[in-house]
Amino acid sequence: MLELLKSIDAFAWGPPLLILLVGTGIYLTARLGLLQVLRLPKAFQLIFTKDKGHGDVSSFAALCTALAATVGTGNIIGVATAIKVGGPGALFWMWMAAFFGMATIYAEATLAIETRQKSESGEVLGGPVYYIRTAFKGDFGKFLAGFFAVAITLALGFFGCMVQSNSIGATFSKAFGVPGWTVGIVLVVLCGCIFIGGTQRLASVTEKLVPIMAAIFILGGVILLAMRIQYIPATFAMIFKYAFQPQAIIGGGFGMALKTAISQGAKRGLFSNEAGMGSTPHAHAQANVKTPHEQGTVAMIGVFIDTFVILTLNALVVISTMYTPDGPISSGVIPKGIDKTNLAQTAFASAFGDKVGPVFVAVCLFFFAFSTILGWNMFGKINMIYMFGEKSVKVYTALALVFIFIGTCASNELVWEISDMFNFLMVIPNVIALFALTGMVLHIEHTRDEEKHKVIEKKKKK
Repeated sequence: MLELLKSIDAFAWGPPLLILLVGTGIYLTARLGLLQVLRLPKAFQLIFTKDKGHGDVSSFAALCTALAATVGTGNIIGVATAIKVGGPGALFWMWMAAFFGMATIYAEATLAIETRQKSESGEVLGGPVYYIRTAFKGDFGKFLAGFFAVAITLALGFFGCMVQSNSIGATFSKAFGVPGWTVGIVLVVLCGCIFIGGTQRLASVTEKLVPIMAAIFILGGVILLAMRIQYIPATFAMIFKYAFQPQAIIGGGFGMALKTAISQGAKRGLFSNEAGMGSTPHAHAQANVKTPHEQGTVAMIGVFIDTFVILTLNALVVISTMYTPDGPISSGVIPKGIDKTNLAQTAFASAFGDKVGPVFVAVCLFFFAFSTILGWNMFGKINMIYMFGEKSVKVYTALALVFIFIGTCASNELVWEISDMFNFLMVIPNVIALFALTGMVLHIEHTRDEEKHKVIEKKKKK
């Protein structure tokens, strides 16, 4: 079973993924005129703008929910996996995927606001299933939306949450010697209390949790890098060198090594920031904003913070401690006992000590993964409502809690491979819809520019 999944994922996360995911980002970047560069300063300004729309939560709370979903194991375990398999150069390809992904997430969030609906109970519902149905009418649209809804429910609502709980269980076991099943019970209780409170309780928790957890991890990472400051130039040199010469560190032929570095960077980059996957639009659809463009612009901040701040910080920690001349992986050979689940802990332990380092990572990962479980549960719930109505929520919640518990006791490799397969399946219908609705996205952006131009001209006449 495991070998079959590995074969499927190896194919899916090769050229097909690069064409679908990165190609979409490049295309949208060109059509939107480097929006992710020109409008990023405006994005930070919009966070603090008073909301005047019709959503359920503030723009900031929607962003925090999106960040809660993206800042998870991908930032710690995922980046460690990418570097372990693809070498330090994999980080460069994560940057590339994230840069173009910022244009993708702008389109996703904009369309989510534009096509959102209200449920029977008055709750805002939005996401790819709704803009897929806007893009394609009739049976094909129903099929594509249904395909996405099933894929995301399995990928994130069930198996994805298993990845998060699995990583929590593994790191807590190393740090505290606690059995996985005890961690599972605690997670089930905590998650259950929040799940039953609905979208607003979840947003309230993430709005408070995300800034604190990010600040703690950033502070720890900065302190470590300050302790290793003499190795920072060499760290960046390795990132750029091994991005194009990965065989020098991971072995094998040039072509295969380069393919591995790029695919690992793209795969783990996607798992981290989720741009193009169709997940975070569900959070952004809840935002109380005046125009779709506003939340699309704010959404870019999520990818920026996730990849260029948090993920990059952890990658620099791993490379500067493990791959530099005094590090245990300087030759490219991974010592026995170091794997993707404990690589980050080993890296922090090298500077903070064998007790403090693993505990710091375990605590940070707990909050990262816990917040991701909350966000992903909401995304799955919205799609369950789309497929089966609001009566299905109780059954979905119960099943999700079971998967969370199982994840803490399951095989690490199997959980990741299953999640990767369904993540890829999510990308396909989402990307097809983004291409089909590019004209709508451009119209929304152009209209924003026209409105701005009219205001300026009106002021000139006065």
